[in-house]
Amino acid sequence: MAVIIGDTCINCAACIDECPVEAIVDEDDNPTGEEYYYVYPDKCVECVDHFDSPACAEACPTEGCITWDMPFTAEHKDFFAGDNYIDGQPYGIENPDAEMPMREDISLEDRAARKPVVED
Repeated sequence: MAVIIGDTCINCAACIDECPVEAIVDEDDNPTGEEYYYVYPDKCVECVDHFDSPACAEACPTEGCITWDMPFTAEHKDFFAGDNYIDGQPYGIENPDAEMPMREDISLEDRAARKPVVED
């Protein structure tokens, strides 16, 4: 997955317009039923080979709204199979067999702590 949009999302669409792989859906299509945007973990590429950092977070006007999440790789698939989304909900995944790229410079500790992608 790489990034997650938190409940401070103001539904402005800035992130959707910037995502190069269309991994983000609006609140109407959020598979968790929450009223904010959602990043499909099996589609997010952390903008690897597209931008220097995740474009969604760079475009987001809400400070700290978009944070790091665990990578959607073979060794972390169990994380996404559990209730580890916001407020203990399960993730929505379309392709559980996907293997997504990740930014190697982001530690697993920062991902587990859901550190903001853009630090002010």
